Amino acid sequence: MLSYRHAFHAGNHADVLKHWVEILLLDHLGRKDKPYWYIDTHAGAGAYALDSAYASKNAEYNTGIGRLWTRDDLPPSLADYVALVKTFNPDGQLRAYPGSPMVAQRRLRASDRMRLFELHSTDHGLLAENFAHAQRQTRIEHADGFDGVKAILPPPPRRALMLIDPPYEDKRDYARVLTCLKESFKRFATGCYAVWYPQLQRLESRDLPEKLKLLGEMDWLHVSLSVQTPSADGFGMHGSGMFVLNPPWTLPEVLKAELPYLVKALGQDAGARYTLDWRIR
Repeated sequence: MLSYRHAFHAGNHADVLKHWVEILLLDHLGRKDKPYWYIDTHAGAGAYALDSAYASKNAEYNTGIGRLWTRDDLPPSLADYVALVKTFNPDGQLRAYPGSPMVAQRRLRASDRMRLFELHSTDHGLLAENFAHAQRQTRIEHADGFDGVKAILPPPPRRALMLIDPPYEDKRDYARVLTCLKESFKRFATGCYAVWYPQLQRLESRDLPEKLKLLGEMDWLHVSLSVQTPSADGFGMHGSGMFVLNPPWTLPEVLKAELPYLVKALGQDAGARYTLDWRIR
């Protein structure tokens, strides 16, 4: 099922959470001189025009990056995230938004590498165009990342961040996330893995964090951001979450300090809230 296009949702509240956490994880990896890989199982188009027909249809960026764009009271790491997005909008007008691969590319050093997977034929073509300038550093595969990552693990530097964020349009994606992680651990147990998921009222979405906690003995962190009360009819996404396996020990402190700000900034009604729990030994 390949009808999903992330361009409809670019820059929304879920992207804010995902890319904020992604930057924190990349910055942690970048503190050591040794190179690392960034691996993206569902890379999308890589970057999005917010004035395109796709993005402007529902203008979901107004629920996310748009609410932070002109704030002058951003806490430190959220300020870093917004500053990165502003590098794609040099005239100060919010017209472009980076996808996860482009966020990562801004943080990578010359010795670091990216491996990007995208199965949707149109988005794969756009992804290749968007990274034509970075061919020495980036390899793009027209493939299903769930399967494709098997061939590249463990990465040569033995350091990597893998982002797993399928569209979950097909409910089988939830089970495939778990299978992908189990198989990846066998090949590369020390990698950092970040799973994004939507907060929906379907059972698979509600159960995913608890199933991820049971995958093994590695450390983990779970953060979620709900921006509104779940709808009475049971439809729609009311928030999202990030589940990180082998997280840096510094991550809980940063998130705990800045999540209350994010709830106030992005919350749409009294149901706005966050959750944060972890096991880091």
